[in-house]
Amino acid sequence: MVNRHLHRKLQEIATYYPVITLTGPRQSGKTTLIKKAFSKLPYVLLETPDVKERVIEDPKGFLDKFPKGVILDEIQNIPELFSYIQAIVDENNDVKFILSGSQNFLLLDKITQTLAGRTAVLKLLPFSLEELKSTKFKIKNSFDYIFKGSYPRLYDKKIPVELFYSDYIQTYVERDVRTIKNIGNLSTFNRFLQLCAGRIGQLLNLDSLATDTGVTLNTIKSWLSILEASYIVYFLQPHHKNYNKRLVKRPKLYFYDTGIACNLLRIKSVEQLELHHIRGSLFENFILNELLKSKLNHAQTPNFYFWRDKHGKEIDCIVDTAEKLIPIEIKSSKTYTKDFLKNINYWNKLSESNPKNAYIVYNGDEDDKLPKGNLIGWNNLNKIPLE
Repeated sequence: MVNRHLHRKLQEIATYYPVITLTGPRQSGKTTLIKKAFSKLPYVLLETPDVKERVIEDPKGFLDKFPKGVILDEIQNIPELFSYIQAIVDENNDVKFILSGSQNFLLLDKITQTLAGRTAVLKLLPFSLEELKSTKFKIKNSFDYIFKGSYPRLYDKKIPVELFYSDYIQTYVERDVRTIKNIGNLSTFNRFLQLCAGRIGQLLNLDSLATDTGVTLNTIKSWLSILEASYIVYFLQPHHKNYNKRLVKRPKLYFYDTGIACNLLRIKSVEQLELHHIRGSLFENFILNELLKSKLNHAQTPNFYFWRDKHGKEIDCIVDTAEKLIPIEIKSSKTYTKDFLKNINYWNKLSESNPKNAYIVYNGDEDDKLPKGNLIGWNNLNKIPLE
C-alpha cells in the first residue's frame, strides 16, 4: 500500500473536530485512507439503493446504531443525515463522524448549512510524485506520469490506461453528472469534455467554448460548474497584484488528472504524447497538479495564481505567501536555455522582487542556481518553498 501523506494530518485534525469531511475525485483513494486512519470505526457506504432506502426511512435509528461514531462514505447521497449528525455532536463531542464524498459542491453546501464550525474539510487527490517516490511505482520519465495519470487503481490493479479512463469517463457522465444535473445529449457533453481538454492552460473563453460545443453560454457555465464540482477540472485565478493596470482577469483551465485529459485528446501512447502539440500544456498541468497536491496533503489552502498582462507576458504560477511572492515558470523542454528566464526577469523587474525567490521547473533532471533564479527538475518540486 502506498502511504498517503494526508494520513497523519487527517488523524491529527480529528483530535480537534467531532466531524471530519474528506472529499476528492472518485477513486482517488478516499475510502482506503479513512478505513486505515480510523480502523476502529465501523464503515457504511451510502450509495447502494437498499442501504439508502433503509437510512432514509429512519435516519435517527440508523445513527443510533453507532454510539461511538461511524465512517459514512458518499454521504452527499443522503443529505437528511447532516442535521441529525449536528444534533448528536452538539450533545456529545466524543462521538466521531468521518464523512466522505466525491461531489464537492453538493457536499460542501450541506456542510455550510448544518455542520459549519463542527467539521474540518480535507481534500484527497490521486497519488502525488512524492507519495510514489519511495515505492515500486516510481517512474523516471515525466511523460509516463502525464499519460498514465495518478489514480491508485492504475498502479495497484495494473489496469490498462485506455480501459481505465474510458470506463471512468463513461461512469462519471452516466452517474455523477446526471446526479447533479440531467444532461439530455450526452454526446454533446462528451464533445464539451474533449474541447475542455484541448484548452488546458488557456485563458477561459466561455463564448468560444459555447460556439465550438454548439450550446448556449449559460449551458457552458453550468457544465463547467459540474466538472468543477466533480473534481474533473479546476481554475487557476489571475493574481490580483496590479503592477501596470493591464492584467487579464479571466482564469485558466486545468484538469485534476492529466491521464483523463490525454484520454479525452485520444492520445494512445507516451510516444504520441511526446510529439503532441499540447505536450507543453499537459506538462504545465502536471506540475501545477503536483504543487496543488503538496498543499492539500498538508491540509493547507492552495495559494497559487498565474500572472499575465495584456502584452502576453506571463508567469505560469505565482505562490502568494505571507512574506513574498514566488514566481514559477514551467518549461517542458529537457534542456535549459536563457529564454527560460525572459518572463521571470520581466516580472522580477516590474515587481521589484528578489531573483533568488524565482523558480523555473523544467523537464530535465539537474537542478542549478542561476544568476537570476533557480532551475528545478520536474522530480524535485519539494525544493520549492510554498509557504
